[in-house]
Amino acid sequence: MKCIVLIALIALGLPALAQDKPAAGPESPKPAASQDAAKPKPVARKHGPKRGEDARQCLEKTSNTEVIKCAEEYL
Repeated sequence: MKCIVLIALIALGLPALAQDKPAAGPESPKPAASQDAAKPKPVARKHGPKRGEDARQCLEKTSNTEVIKCAEEYL
């Protein structure tokens, strides 16, 4: 029984191993080039005048958008 299963697996696996890999042509993109294009470049930012100060009072705002706008001054 084990022998039959082994023969069946080999018979089903050989055609997959015999297939040729497609040649890399000009229409297929290179992975390194696509990774460079996908990564955004870091942008230099000036720090705000309140950088390093305590921004806990922003947490008392009622909505998340108000908290974010208040906290952006401290970045």
